[in-house]
Amino acid sequence: MNDYQLLDCGDGEKLESFSGYKIIRPDPRAIWGKGQPKSLWESADAVFARSADWRIADGRWIFKTKPPKPWQYYYKNLTFNLRPTDFRHVGVFPEQTVNWDWLENAIDHQPLKVLNLFAYTGGATMAATKAGAKVTHVDSSKSIISWARENCLSSGLASNAVRWIEDDAYKFVLREQRRASFYDGIILDPPRFGHGAKGEIWKLEDDLQKLVMACKNILSATPKFVLMSLYTADLSPIAIGQLFDTVFSSLGGEIEFSELTIKEANTGRLLPSGIVARWNL
Repeated sequence: MNDYQLLDCGDGEKLESFSGYKIIRPDPRAIWGKGQPKSLWESADAVFARSADWRIADGRWIFKTKPPKPWQYYYKNLTFNLRPTDFRHVGVFPEQTVNWDWLENAIDHQPLKVLNLFAYTGGATMAATKAGAKVTHVDSSKSIISWARENCLSSGLASNAVRWIEDDAYKFVLREQRRASFYDGIILDPPRFGHGAKGEIWKLEDDLQKLVMACKNILSATPKFVLMSLYTADLSPIAIGQLFDTVFSSLGGEIEFSELTIKEANTGRLLPSGIVARWNL
């Protein structure tokens, strides 16, 4: 079950349907023209009005119709509680479904110990837990962790099925190394820029390599995978693939990297939506 559709995109915007509630959001990757009639776009229930500078995520929501309560998105056996945020997000990234499916296959009902860093509202956490893993969910935002716990409950997972940690991702990894706490699988979804739980500054271009190298140090003696997603136009899948090759190739196994995309429901056009790199043994 997948209650998401990309109805159209173009001219720097995308028209999406989450469980029948249609929204328009800016997307600078959609540099082509719109393909569907103006009337379809005008049927949107809400629009995120972007700032004058499209590179900045701030703006405001304009509602023709308020979101339903509850406003939920379903993918297979996962349930997400959605809400519009000040940064145009609604609590889920549908392009991540391919990663949730990949995690399901990689874990395959094995009781793996998995670490999810920059874990947001818990999509990968829920997918991994449902597949049989014991997941440690790390995010620097207390409110986002509460949102993820809400999603877990809505998905039929007990709150104590996951270990919840409010912390800076890099500092947590370094502490786990000192504690000799190791993981069979690691998931990362680092932002381009962010703040840790105690105000730590995260800059992707400065900090990504050292975080990935630190993650290698807390892999178990029989590791299974490392999965990373990125949302920045400044890097390419090839660059991230080469980072993974440099760090993980000595362990053997396979490395794959590509763009994350979303397919338009009506035309099959692909909207680039991020980068993914995977190492698995």
